Amino acid sequence: MGQYILVTKTRVVVSKSFNPYFNLALEELLLNKVEQEEVILYLWQNENTVVIGRNQNPWKECNLELLSRVNGKVARRLSGGGAVYHDLGNLNFTLVMREENEDLSKQLGVIIRALKELGIEAVFSGRNDILVDNKKISGNAFYREENKYYHHGTLLFDVDMEILPKILTPSIEKLQSKGIDSVKSRVINLKQCRQELTIDLLIKALIKSFEYYYGKADTNQEVDESFGEVCGNDMEEIYMKYSSDNWLYGDCPNFHASLKKQFQDGSYELNLQVEDGKISKCKIYTDSLRTKGVNNVETLLEGCSFNKTHVIKSLKDYKDKYGHSDAEVINIIEEIIEDIAF
Repeated sequence: MGQYILVTKTRVVVSKSFNPYFNLALEELLLNKVEQEEVILYLWQNENTVVIGRNQNPWKECNLELLSRVNGKVARRLSGGGAVYHDLGNLNFTLVMREENEDLSKQLGVIIRALKELGIEAVFSGRNDILVDNKKISGNAFYREENKYYHHGTLLFDVDMEILPKILTPSIEKLQSKGIDSVKSRVINLKQCRQELTIDLLIKALIKSFEYYYGKADTNQEVDESFGEVCGNDMEEIYMKYSSDNWLYGDCPNFHASLKKQFQDGSYELNLQVEDGKISKCKIYTDSLRTKGVNNVETLLEGCSFNKTHVIKSLKDYKDKYGHSDAEVINIIEEIIEDIAF
């Protein structure tokens, strides 16, 4: 970290969009454009979204099919760390600055002081958590690029605790990956600590605390997705990155998935090697006598996207066109895949 530069400009930006791709794109745009003597507080919410770390595998971190059933999205951020579930009971904060103004105690102070103002005693714990009564209410992560830096995190206000563990539980039991695993923690909602708390009160407390540490905000903006039009091509390009399948799935670590099911005449195990979001190698093991068509199915699945809908469609199309003699094994593989959420 270089010499500390006096902060002479502060901004508050509050996103009114609940679209994770817009919010993450705006976060990166603010990082790209932050000035040398400037610090920005950015507040944002996502609706029904699993946000994974830069080097995580979405299939390993969450139940993608369940997420789809609740009209949710998966998003990948720039920073490392584990997967988190966002709904409108969660408020996210980002402190954006030049690297020379990085000061973790000051940055954490913004959050802890705001909570104290609301009557909630919080402490920083370990590498990146904020706790209340020894339970996690905030996870934090950090990202730096050249001489620019941000510190962002979640604040569990009133997250749906019933769906959170279900969404963050992958459905494929045997999945090996070189990606970063999430660490499960005991969590608590801030609303359990203070029933009358609202998102608006939390936002106001955070802005007040930010100004205590960094000075009165020169600008306080509320922005929606029309803001992207004002920013032009820069915002559009970043948005397209965050919403692209290549960023979400193709850029994840390679991994191996094993799907197994017992049938009356024996067991079938479908082993898949996945690279850049596509099945690069398929091997089917079985102790059944029904093995006709196994090699054809292995060849068929290689090259398919690791996506349940795509795999099932490929199997059905093959069966409709060629597969009368291979129908038995295709039906079995379809049944195995139908039982798995991915």
